[in-house]
Amino acid sequence: MKNAIDREIPDEVKGRKLRPFQGNDGYLPEDRFIPATRMRAHSSSFVRQKKKVLSSLKEALVKVGLKDGMTLSFHHHFRGGDNLMNHAFEIIQKMGVKDLTVNASSVQPVHSPLIPLMESKVITNIEGGANGAPGEAISRGKLDGLLTVRSHGGRARAIDSGDSHIDIAIIGAPTADFMGNLNGTNGRYACGPLGYAWPDARMADNVIAVTNELVSFPNYPVSIPMTLVDWVVHTDVPIGDPKGIVSGTTRITKDPMRLKIASTVIDVLDSAGIIKEGLTFQSGAGGISLASSYFLMEEMLKKKIKGSWAMGGSTAALVDMLDRGLFDYLLDVQAFDVTAVNSLRNNPRHIEIGASCYASPFNAACAVNLLDTIVLGATEVDLNFNANTVTESDGRILHGIGGHQDTSSGAELSILAFPLIRGRVSVVVDNVTTVVTPGESIDVVVTERGVAVNPSSKHFDEITNNKRLNIKSMEELKNEALKLTGPRKPIRFKDNIVGVIENRDGTVLDVIYELAD
Repeated sequence: MKNAIDREIPDEVKGRKLRPFQGNDGYLPEDRFIPATRMRAHSSSFVRQKKKVLSSLKEALVKVGLKDGMTLSFHHHFRGGDNLMNHAFEIIQKMGVKDLTVNASSVQPVHSPLIPLMESKVITNIEGGANGAPGEAISRGKLDGLLTVRSHGGRARAIDSGDSHIDIAIIGAPTADFMGNLNGTNGRYACGPLGYAWPDARMADNVIAVTNELVSFPNYPVSIPMTLVDWVVHTDVPIGDPKGIVSGTTRITKDPMRLKIASTVIDVLDSAGIIKEGLTFQSGAGGISLASSYFLMEEMLKKKIKGSWAMGGSTAALVDMLDRGLFDYLLDVQAFDVTAVNSLRNNPRHIEIGASCYASPFNAACAVNLLDTIVLGATEVDLNFNANTVTESDGRILHGIGGHQDTSSGAELSILAFPLIRGRVSVVVDNVTTVVTPGESIDVVVTERGVAVNPSSKHFDEITNNKRLNIKSMEELKNEALKLTGPRKPIRFKDNIVGVIENRDGTVLDVIYELAD
């Protein structure tokens, strides 16, 4: 069957029935009730215990009854510095448990040790996203089951609604007290917010917190409360290195071409009337997006404009804007650098929020729907403004979705900003390899060679009437790139479906096939 963006979606893949994408406003579940928390069926003696501390993760896994076929969840707030997931699966492999599903807010390149466990079927399914080598291994058919790729809001929705049932949540906590109050901003391994783990803690059957620093009760401020934590593992094995939070995608660009793109983004925002008193704003973590944040800061200072709130993944750029008084508050579900971690610890106007509050589409409200604008990147964009962030031009799975779908759907004006040519291939194509964000969610594409505005955007006339902008159609951008790059080599796929791309509402935008070479 074909979905609303003309992609062929199978009725069923590997025993899982698929529901095709029907448009951003095309699907609502019949029952939108989201329970506040999953009640734990523990004995009265457990509930009345005075201490939850265990000395090893293996002991905790035995106590919660780890067995074949379960779903385990992890969070990625340490990003490239995470060690907990690898440590957990070292233990699990020795325990002889198999056929597990990993539900992680993101599988990172640092989790490459999981690849042999896919091949040996210790891990058979992954939900969330997969970056780097683990994603490429899935592209090559190393995962026996499916990769279900979800946005941050889509993952929270799936957990809250029960679409993704978590048997055991394993939460890395920089500090914890003996009853399980968790905090991410204190201690030598501070990583900032624990927002992506909030749905896991609330809905999992069993919650194990793992910490390197046990502090006195009560651990304040509390990010995840003791009411949701079953066991606390105090270990000397580092859960993560905060230095690994920073990556190549969280550093501001110094490239003149990319700085030109970032400057053009500000012209687009100005044309659309977005730079105004009370502005709400979020930028992505890429170099161009970060540069756009600094250019926006300069424009706000020049116009003497004060925004209402900004939102992260928080960066030094957003913290700088908060500290300068350009925004009243900074809402934060994830820290992208140590500056942001320190700000969350010390500034009461820097507020931690959970993934559901951030972006889950079926709540009574979520923050992304209140954004005026968002600046994002993409690996590919097609003539219908459909965007790809998951697969590269050669078809390899190398990235997740993050908040791309969520913010572009919710914001008043969504902008994609990128160089027209990357790695000697055009980013603008006839049809993207993998649809990750539907074109109806994208308003503007900004490149160094021109700006394309979606004809369906409510800001079309305002932006295209600005004579300072080099307005072009997507067709013109594509043809201009092809003159420089030539046609792209076709990608060869096998018939085996290795991944499913969900929209934030749980419908299916696209499927990913195994690479043939």
